[in-house]
Amino acid sequence: MSKENQADKLKMSNAAIEEPVEISVERKLVSLYALQQIHSQIDRIRIIRGELPLEVQDLEDEIAGLETRIEKYENETIALNQNVSEKKLSMKDSASLIKRYEEQQMNVRNNREYDSLSKEIEFQNLEIQLSEKRIREYTVKVEELQKEILVAKERLTERLGDLEVKKSELQSIIEETEKEEEDLIEKSYKHEHQVEDRLVVAYKRIRLNARNGLAVVQIERDACGGCFNKIPPQHQLDIRMHKKVIVCEYCGRILVDQEIAEKYS
Repeated sequence: MSKENQADKLKMSNAAIEEPVEISVERKLVSLYALQQIHSQIDRIRIIRGELPLEVQDLEDEIAGLETRIEKYENETIALNQNVSEKKLSMKDSASLIKRYEEQQMNVRNNREYDSLSKEIEFQNLEIQLSEKRIREYTVKVEELQKEILVAKERLTERLGDLEVKKSELQSIIEETEKEEEDLIEKSYKHEHQVEDRLVVAYKRIRLNARNGLAVVQIERDACGGCFNKIPPQHQLDIRMHKKVIVCEYCGRILVDQEIAEKYS
């Protein structure tokens, strides 16, 4: 064999190796249908545990709110008790002043001095009465806050218990479904490789905008399995031919026939 013939043969061999395998439209449709079935299973798994993370988050937010409320009430209680202590101290000071003024009244030289001391005594008595009033108000407020703290702490205990239960449920579901979800995701990648990127992108876009995440649907009773609008006979024939990817003219979903579904199964 001449060197030229050997070179030509080698080029043909390399070309055959490098040439990508053409995937039929039918195979692409089967892969797209498979992707839909797999993603629907993943959706169901996520729906099962979908509410629990939200419930856990709500409980955590409520617990944080209760803890903040309790801290606020406790700080208010401390401040009110400090006010009570200050008022009691003020009452002692006023009592001391009254005693001193009364002693001074025993040694006054005229009525003017006596009246002046009497006014001071009267003022200090009013201060004592005002302090007593404030102490009663502060004490009532402290009692109210103590009740609020008790209710909030009881609620907090309940919510902490609920959170523990929900977290346990969530963890259990995650452990049960995590492996299944990972396996399904791995399968979805394999089927994506059977379809060109533009179709995968289109599938994902349709799925994102479609009700229930259905981007690929079967024909059911001569109608689209997604929007249930009737499909013209010619369109149905084209779909059964598996010569091209056909979408519903009403909802944009990719349409497949029973044969494609059976091939996937």
